Amino acid sequence: MDSALASGASGTGSTPVRGIYKEHMRKRIVSVIGGHKCPPGVEQIAQELGKKLVKVVDILVSGGLSGTMKAVCSGFKAAGGLTIGIIPSYDKKDANEFVDIVVPTGLGLARNVLVVQAGDIVVALPGEYGTLSEIAYCLQFGKPVISLASWDLPGVIKVKTVEEAINKVKDILSNSGLRY
Repeated sequence: MDSALASGASGTGSTPVRGIYKEHMRKRIVSVIGGHKCPPGVEQIAQELGKKLVKVVDILVSGGLSGTMKAVCSGFKAAGGLTIGIIPSYDKKDANEFVDIVVPTGLGLARNVLVVQAGDIVVALPGEYGTLSEIAYCLQFGKPVISLASWDLPGVIKVKTVEEAINKVKDILSNSGLRY
């Protein structure tokens, strides 16, 4: 083997892996949005969604706080996934205990745009006006958004079950043209 290849030297921008070049592959990221309030039925759905998303995406992003955000992070982490919480305050301690990487923004509700833009796709669970604002950002930016028992608006992909949501995420990511 060429010593330059073995040492990792390259003019192609590829990353060496044990002396062999592996093309750069992006991680598949889903943003899951939903409310601070999380009734038991929604909590169960959010946890199930998190557990099943691990098989489809690499990273889960949320607002990192309580309620639906905590429940989906709990499920994703329990299944071995990596979670990121983009929180509105500067204090990392505000994030729920299931967030692996805390991004303290100090932006208040303006952080919602970051939660949306961090994902390749967004899944919306029940929530109030904060969730509605995130859905509006999705629609404004042309980001695919799947509504599972959340707001029913033109341009939003409506599903009724966790399985339907998972299948839509798979379909959209496989047809996105992004390299994963």
